[in-house]
Amino acid sequence: MDTTNFFHSVTLDRDKCHGCINCVKRCPTEAIRVRNGKAVIIKERCIDCGECIRVCPHHAKQALFDPLTVMDRFSYKIALPAPALYGQFNNLDDIDLILGALLRMGFDDVYEVAKAAELVSDATRRYMQREDIPRPVISSACPAVLRLIRVRFPQLLPNVLPMHAPIEVAARMAKKAAAQKTGLPMDQIGAIFISPCPAKVTAVKMPLGAEKSWVDGVLAIREVYPKLISLMREVPSSAELANAGRMGVGWGSSGGEAAAALKERFLAADGIENVIRVLEDLEDEKFYDLDFVELNACSGGCVGGVLNVENPYVAKAKLKRIRKYRPVSCNHLPEDDDLSRLLWDEPVEYEPVMELDADIKVAMEKMNRMKEIESRLYGMDCGSCGAPSCKAMAEDIVRGFSSEEACIFKLRDEMRSLASGLTRLSQFMPGPSINSDVEQDK
Repeated sequence: MDTTNFFHSVTLDRDKCHGCINCVKRCPTEAIRVRNGKAVIIKERCIDCGECIRVCPHHAKQALFDPLTVMDRFSYKIALPAPALYGQFNNLDDIDLILGALLRMGFDDVYEVAKAAELVSDATRRYMQREDIPRPVISSACPAVLRLIRVRFPQLLPNVLPMHAPIEVAARMAKKAAAQKTGLPMDQIGAIFISPCPAKVTAVKMPLGAEKSWVDGVLAIREVYPKLISLMREVPSSAELANAGRMGVGWGSSGGEAAAALKERFLAADGIENVIRVLEDLEDEKFYDLDFVELNACSGGCVGGVLNVENPYVAKAKLKRIRKYRPVSCNHLPEDDDLSRLLWDEPVEYEPVMELDADIKVAMEKMNRMKEIESRLYGMDCGSCGAPSCKAMAEDIVRGFSSEEACIFKLRDEMRSLASGLTRLSQFMPGPSINSDVEQDK
């Protein structure tokens, strides 16, 4: 498989890697191995969920994002703040302070992603009125979950909501409005997203459902946060910039999107392990009475992204407080809107990165060989071989990336067998006796 087609915002610093298996055991797509004492990321399997960044005790996993100087590339700069940004600040009752600080930071305009989220919620409610769509409808807003479904749960792709995420909707609307307002060409207008997670960086660099993203740069919340803290003091109390209500701001934490869909029969799950469990149950058709499923790879939702600064559950509580002072919703689509501008430009298709071979016959042969190898292993799933499980190790052996000698339990048994053989052999080997030594001394 050609791995050059895969961009990743999660990278490895080999100098910091100690070869421990924390990341190997926690990766949801088994995209990491330890080989020659260092972690290796299998590009085609990585979904950039950031779980390895979260669990690495040596900070060897890092996220790529744009530097602040990305703003210098554009004549007109639009900030696209994620709702999760609002949950990073203490004692914040007024979103206008953050939006005003972004303007003082050097942006010419601000378009809240929460505003776009309310439009997407409105479109979702209308979409779900259709009788011809598979249920339950699965949210496509979390790019890590969308990529997970694409590689591990392709049978669920028809259930995925074929709608652009709020970040993309915000960029498109903000740039079109700015072009009309300023008369500048699109390439001089920069829509810069302030992101809570690396998965959204990947969604911009290698989008799904669109040939090209309208977002021109991605900054990390943790990089912007210190500057905003100082600039917020300079924002006048009379500033009125916020255009999003409770529904849009609620998208920043788990359950917010599902609540905005206004469906009683919904499920919201967060944390990559919980997401996988729900997707497995959906694949097994265990949920027969759900209308909508919201899934977030990060614990707590977007507030749990690794590019944030605040504890996700503290940030979630802060968002809840902020929402209390907002109207329910400030943004709606026109009654005659056909939703086409919010729907994907192209379908999201299955990516067969887990297949053993494109030829079904060859794949079956490899699978049988895998089962045979796995039966000879110990089922300990210890990770000491550098693979997350014995099954994964058997797959690595079949693919030619490893051998059975990498299993420490098999190596232990071979050493014991060798030691036992040497002991038995020594019993039959001739050697000098004590009496002969005494005779020689005389």
